[in-house]
Amino acid sequence: MAPPHDSSLRFLSELFRRNPPPNVAVRLWDGAAWPDERPRAATLVLKHPGALHAMFHDGTEMGLAEAYLDGDFDVEGNMESAFEVADLLADGVGWGRSISLAMMLRGLPERPKGRREFKAHGRKHSGGRDRRAIAFHYDLSNDFYRLWLDPQMVYSCAYFESPDADIGDAQAAKLDYICRKLRLQPGQRLLDIGCGWGALAIHAAQHHGAEVVGVTLSENQAAFANSRIESEGLGQRVRIELRDYRDLDSDGGFDAAVSVGMAEHVGAENLPSYFRTVLDLLRPGGIFLNHAIGEGSRFRPTKGPSFIDEYVFPDSDIPPIRTTVTAAETSGFEVRDAENLREHYALTLRSWVRRLEAHHEQALSFVDEATFRIWRLYMAGSAYGFTHGKLAIYQTLLAKPDAAGDAHLPLARSDWYADARHAHLVGS
Repeated sequence: MAPPHDSSLRFLSELFRRNPPPNVAVRLWDGAAWPDERPRAATLVLKHPGALHAMFHDGTEMGLAEAYLDGDFDVEGNMESAFEVADLLADGVGWGRSISLAMMLRGLPERPKGRREFKAHGRKHSGGRDRRAIAFHYDLSNDFYRLWLDPQMVYSCAYFESPDADIGDAQAAKLDYICRKLRLQPGQRLLDIGCGWGALAIHAAQHHGAEVVGVTLSENQAAFANSRIESEGLGQRVRIELRDYRDLDSDGGFDAAVSVGMAEHVGAENLPSYFRTVLDLLRPGGIFLNHAIGEGSRFRPTKGPSFIDEYVFPDSDIPPIRTTVTAAETSGFEVRDAENLREHYALTLRSWVRRLEAHHEQALSFVDEATFRIWRLYMAGSAYGFTHGKLAIYQTLLAKPDAAGDAHLPLARSDWYADARHAHLVGS
């Protein structure tokens, strides 16, 4: 049997014979380089002779991801570029399709692996299981998120007026962009569904004079948001509740509602019920902005459970925009606008990855190495997906017309794009 060094180099040459990755190189545990010594954007660093077996033995994207989580290989350089490997394999030879590759893998050593994934219990999208799924992701550690999010802790797509804008400025622009789309006025009641750490609720109150109720299933988020609300002196105008949006009283008392990054947790089959619930919470003439990830025009489903579902967002679902719009319309909403901000999310994610990588050692004070790798992998991979049209992020503006059919919206949307610096300020 050939030594692992030679077997690994032969395997790589055969694996990428048709489609060598242009921006990715491989370095073996002994320092040997493949295909050559030329610098590339990303380098896959194999940590031991069994690394390739761990990466490719089960022929799935999940197997490749888990090998990275378990430290079988690392990525030096631009993490996003490393995703060329997964794309080339899917488009070219594919995992497990070649008998010769399978035989070559059998000649490589193996290493036992550990696992850290979400353990599902209960009916999918039931209240109890949703609370566990949200806690799995969002209750990880406020200190961990603080390392790489902007100062306001906004964990969603920012709005960049230029590619080199600061992430804090881009997130502030996004918050105001949403409020202007909703055309919030002083004294109006706003419902923030899945309010995160409270940044949008606070912004709507401070800068647009709204009275805001935010709901979240994350204990860490609710505690952080309420602490900030108290320190900002907004307790009379902003209230954050630890509760399910489905448990709110359907009294039609809100002038506007917003959901940012929450609809992905609803499930495509539950979207009609989700939209009906929000519709009932709005007064006639009310407006709802739904901000959610969806399938992009180049989306390609994976076989079997996905890395995101198992390790990042349990029970998540990102249906195509046609599914979302159909559910909204059949629930009684009128669709007034839909905007795809995928380039903005790619820029957001790249900023997060850079900040996370820069705080690697500090992050290990709050999470373990495997968790750090999960977030680095998921955010870099998502940036790649948004850049290449596999993923999209839609802001869908919906209206609840009154009995006469009036949506109470102006003819032009020019005020959406007004310079945020000129937005009216309301004292807190």
